[in-house]
Amino acid sequence: MSPHAPVALDLDKLFAARLQAARVRPYLATALFALHTVESRNVPTMAVDRHWRCYVSPAFVARTPVEELAGVWVHEVSHLLRDHHGRSDRVARERGLNGPGERLRMNIAADCEINDDIFGEGLVRPQGAVDPASLGLPAGELMEDYLRRFRLGPLTQGLVWLDCGSGADGLEREWELGPEGAHGLGEQEQDAVRFRVAQGITGRPGSAPAGWQRWAEDAFHPPQAWRDLLGAAVRSAASGSGAGEDYSYLRPSRRSSAVPRAVLPSLRRRPPRVSVVIDTSGSVSDAELGSALLEVAAISRALGGRRDLVHVVACDAAAGAVHPLCRAEGIPLVGGGGTDLRAGFARALRASPRPDVVVVLTDGQTPWPSTRPPCRTVVGLFPRRSASWDEDRPHRRPDTPPDWARVVVIGSAPPGR
Repeated sequence: MSPHAPVALDLDKLFAARLQAARVRPYLATALFALHTVESRNVPTMAVDRHWRCYVSPAFVARTPVEELAGVWVHEVSHLLRDHHGRSDRVARERGLNGPGERLRMNIAADCEINDDIFGEGLVRPQGAVDPASLGLPAGELMEDYLRRFRLGPLTQGLVWLDCGSGADGLEREWELGPEGAHGLGEQEQDAVRFRVAQGITGRPGSAPAGWQRWAEDAFHPPQAWRDLLGAAVRSAASGSGAGEDYSYLRPSRRSSAVPRAVLPSLRRRPPRVSVVIDTSGSVSDAELGSALLEVAAISRALGGRRDLVHVVACDAAAGAVHPLCRAEGIPLVGGGGTDLRAGFARALRASPRPDVVVVLTDGQTPWPSTRPPCRTVVGLFPRRSASWDEDRPHRRPDTPPDWARVVVIGSAPPGR
């Protein structure tokens, strides 16, 4: 054989590596075996297209140990499970990021999201795998966050070879088979694979890294436009004038010089405190209560992950205890009677220290406080087809949320649909 003859693809070695990946990450087995392999000498290592085909370099397989190949299998299928191609397309439209340089940045950012916690515990890190630490970035963030944190430069010069295919950054390559090619998965088949993997992760809590657990939760409860609106409303209320402000003597006011022998406090910003009042009346379904707990976690993220600043009050016709946010799923949502969220407002405002923002999650079938609370209010409103007060008084209409509250309809379709 000529020394320059092309290397044949060692399928036995490649599939042994896939089997090893499925053994150490059993919750990914459905996705790993859903990939269709395509031999290609146009990819530097392995790459995936958005139709769930995996392109493999024979030379790369020949020189790479089985243990490292297993890590590459998991890495590539992670791009598809996390919908990096669809997310890259959305980011490109929203931020005006075009051209191969920006797509390379997306590939690098997507790799950082994946590689920060998938290796170890039986899965070997492949040689040359990029992670956030190598770029001086924090771990645990999403691709969209990493894109804001770095530009192509000295730290990324060694990554110009990187090409994980359109499955990583959304940009189709000439060497890909495209939507009409053989052995691609349709959108419904892709969603079915993702759902099976998410079931495997949520069915065995603690068996997957934090990044995969977060992904599985989002797979069952995908992000919605209204959730972004709710988070933006909370951030806006928390950053407004007067919220999170207090006087402190730790740094005297500059005006002290105008008052002899007196020290005046200065007005200082502090992290805002948020109380969440959840409507637990009989008119709110169990599914909506579950959604409310997801909103509590989203509110915590909107405040930079400061769970110690968020407290929860369950309320039907009476208000329960104030619960600090340790884990949202551990908050008891007790109720089932009538609705009077005025009791929830009163309970939240009696807390010490008093909240800067009150967030109310309700179906709106409640009377509201007659006077404006001494803090900002955001209302997350579960939609209702019928606006009747109750079945005994079908002609009475409930009060609409007051003008002093910022209202976000939970479950509303995004603009343009």
